[in-house]
Amino acid sequence: MQKKGCPYGTHRVIEPEGMLPQAALKINNDFTDIYSNEILCDVTTLNIDSASFTVIKERTGGDKNKIARIMLDIVHQSGKHQNPWTGSGGMFIGRVLKIGEALKGKTDLEEGDCIVSLVSLSLTPLHIDKIINIHMKKDHVDIKGKAVLFESGIWSKLPPDLPESLSLAVLDVAGAPAQVRRLVKPDDTVAVIGARGKSGLLCCYEAKKCAGEGGRIIAIDHREEGRADMDEAPFIDDVIIAPADRALDLWKKVEVLTERKLCDVVISAVSRENCEMGAIMITKKGGKVYFFSMATSFTKAALGAEGIGKDIDMLIGNGYCEGHAELSLNIMRESSYLRTLYTKRYV
Repeated sequence: MQKKGCPYGTHRVIEPEGMLPQAALKINNDFTDIYSNEILCDVTTLNIDSASFTVIKERTGGDKNKIARIMLDIVHQSGKHQNPWTGSGGMFIGRVLKIGEALKGKTDLEEGDCIVSLVSLSLTPLHIDKIINIHMKKDHVDIKGKAVLFESGIWSKLPPDLPESLSLAVLDVAGAPAQVRRLVKPDDTVAVIGARGKSGLLCCYEAKKCAGEGGRIIAIDHREEGRADMDEAPFIDDVIIAPADRALDLWKKVEVLTERKLCDVVISAVSRENCEMGAIMITKKGGKVYFFSMATSFTKAALGAEGIGKDIDMLIGNGYCEGHAELSLNIMRESSYLRTLYTKRYV
């Protein structure tokens, strides 16, 4: 008979005791026996979150062998893939090998189903037998390995009408456009920083859908390369090219564009450090900033807003909200522009 573990996975924490798996330094990734409320998966692909993969590439000079070594070392030392510099992880595609006794019949999941994990690799017990390939431009890593999902873990079956790699790319950032739906109101002026990125374009699309024809969607990116992806998007009204870590320069450009009114909602989806103040300064008094980036320093954001006397609401990016997976996959079904672009990038 299988033992039952904590729904939140604390039974796999090795050190320090009493921590949840995400905050733990080391967790148990021995899958000889799983607990009755766990799901064991064969893992084929890891999607490393953008901030994490950017740091790893920079530290290795983009050398695939060095990237593989860092990833293997991370998992060997901690039992999970939690980037030591960003604290973030990613997600996986896998096939269900075994469902614990306590969970059988309680979900519509069956052994053999292909799923995408919707919880971070930074808390997911993972064992990598072999790294097969690294897709540098997609942040995807093909592996042979296994992982466990806890009872509280969320997942999505792979949709039959979309390619696997496309679904993985979209579901990796599903929380962002879903949260945009909650924040943006009709006629709002919305700025998306990092707008050309994977989450950025999805946020622009959903923002326009919520703001409507009376709203204004401003796409902000730090370089001219790839500007056409934003210029040609039918749901983007204006494009600004400006580094988000040059807060004053960005603020001046947005002031001119909005005739000093600034933005009702700002979405920061940029995977670089020191971009907090750029997002804060272009938000109008009483507006909202949503930080959907693991590169965000919430100390810098809080103290920086205080330092310039900015009375705004600042929200921490939550990768989960109810219905986020289906909402994001539906964007691929609704927008032929985004589906074509994302297929070119990620498939």
